[in-house]
Amino acid sequence: MSGEGVSAPADTNTDTDTDTDTDATADADADARAEERPVTNGAESVVRALENAGVEHLFGVQGGAIMPVYDALYHSEMTHITMAHEQGAAHAADAYGIVAGVPGVCMATSGPGATNLVTGLADSNMDSDPVVALTGQVPTDFVGSDAFQETDTVGVTMPVTKWNTFSSDPDTVGDDVSEAFALAARGRQGPTLVDLPKDVTNAETDKEPGEPRTPDTYTPPERASAESVQEAVEVLADAEKPVILAGGGVIKAEASEELRAFAMENDIPVITTMPGIGAFPEDHELALEMAGMHGTGYANMAITMTDCMLAVGTRFDDRLTGGVETFAPDAEIIHVEIDPAEVSKNIEADYPLLGDAKQVLGQLTEAMPRAPDCDEWREQVQTWKREYPMDYPMDPDGPVKPQFVVEAFDAATPADTIVTTGVGQHQMWACQYWTYTEPRTWVSSHGLGAMGYGLPAAIGARLAADDDQQVVCFDGDGSFLMTCQELAVAVRENLDITVVVLNNEAIGMVRQWQDGFFGGRHMASQYNWVPKFDTLAESFGAAGFRIESHDEVEEVVQEALEYDGPSVVDVYIDPAENVYPMVTSGGDNGQFALSEDQL
Repeated sequence: MSGEGVSAPADTNTDTDTDTDTDATADADADARAEERPVTNGAESVVRALENAGVEHLFGVQGGAIMPVYDALYHSEMTHITMAHEQGAAHAADAYGIVAGVPGVCMATSGPGATNLVTGLADSNMDSDPVVALTGQVPTDFVGSDAFQETDTVGVTMPVTKWNTFSSDPDTVGDDVSEAFALAARGRQGPTLVDLPKDVTNAETDKEPGEPRTPDTYTPPERASAESVQEAVEVLADAEKPVILAGGGVIKAEASEELRAFAMENDIPVITTMPGIGAFPEDHELALEMAGMHGTGYANMAITMTDCMLAVGTRFDDRLTGGVETFAPDAEIIHVEIDPAEVSKNIEADYPLLGDAKQVLGQLTEAMPRAPDCDEWREQVQTWKREYPMDYPMDPDGPVKPQFVVEAFDAATPADTIVTTGVGQHQMWACQYWTYTEPRTWVSSHGLGAMGYGLPAAIGARLAADDDQQVVCFDGDGSFLMTCQELAVAVRENLDITVVVLNNEAIGMVRQWQDGFFGGRHMASQYNWVPKFDTLAESFGAAGFRIESHDEVEEVVQEALEYDGPSVVDVYIDPAENVYPMVTSGGDNGQFALSEDQL
């Protein structure tokens, strides 16, 4: 995905004076720390590197091999959040990075601590989220001997990190952490990892680590060539049916403002990918919302019929494209992308524009000769909106509709409320029936689809968010059961989050697929018993609420949101409710189903 994060001020701010002031302040803070608390060992160098990077919060679980680093944290002003499980630490750090725009940091000990991070790191890697993981390791003399809690962490995590390293020298261990932080944030963002042998973190050193900087050899593209930009804008200006496809890279590059300005100035309809939700306000007339497997009918129709697509910061994954041979079949594709490996990997780019999304959108804005003449196209898009509305049948006396619950929470919260989710049907309802108008307010597991993401993500999002922002987590009963132990963390830290469990006593998306494609054979997808999640929440010390009918929704929503602390709302939803529209796996986006009999 395209986008450059907030790694060092010079990467994201063109105001030279501001950069100089910020760098000077950082240097002064580092000097003050060095004078007050000089580095005496490798662990303290690690902590100093994090302080130099401006880290405020860390998420982790203690253990033997990482203990020296935790001991060094004792004297730091950084806030460490002890999670219930290392997977929760990784998800919390991931969400923190999404909301704050800077790398989240997670920590774990060697062996099972490190391997428990893998799911979260794989999620961050798939979604290009900035995360720095620090893992303890057995002493270097023991490496390779199958020592207690030894794992080849670098080898295990190599496929699911942007960069990782085994730190072998106390004089350079801090610089390794600084480099990991810079690499996680710059260019195509992603998770990095530093493996820290216990003898290295215990060893003496007085080496002060440098500020986060990427190697001189790391040069991600920033601006597309003027020639390629000119070719692209001529094609776009001549288009009769143009669309903009905004991916998650728009948000990561802090390019939402540029995207909105470009789209509105040129009156071009905007579609988002699921990671791109919030890049363009969904209440704007040009917004077609999310496309793909469970995207809106009007977004998928526009993709199918467009003659020119400006795709910004997207990797064209299969949940978006369906069958690649039927994806935007008549369109010329302009692809703005920071990672050359993604260009023409899945969808052939006719006009590749390599560079940072914010910078390239600025180039396109300056070079655009005229707005496309596409009044008829915009009218057609509005017609599709009327033909394929995102509505649902509603019986006030029937089982609770999950869509109604999502809409009720949306109506009761401010526009900047942050929504996190697990993975499954509830995730789709949360992105379909909540109106997103701001970037960094939608936090979910997209590429990996990791159930259990929602609650620990809400913890990370809460700590990264502004104090006056609300955080609502939509979860399913199956997804919530995977990480519900993190409620202990939310209660201990007194975090004001609201968890809404859309409870259908099933792994709902699996059950829906079994109904549609496996003859209704519900193998291992339904539960004959689940806990009462409101009672479970109360046992943790959180507030518990329950909704069993539509007429309870409004009052309970208000009570849960007004509760100052973590609350869980157990919503007994219609167990037969399914997610539509739906494009079958590998299918044609223009042939979406609106009900099971259309599959």
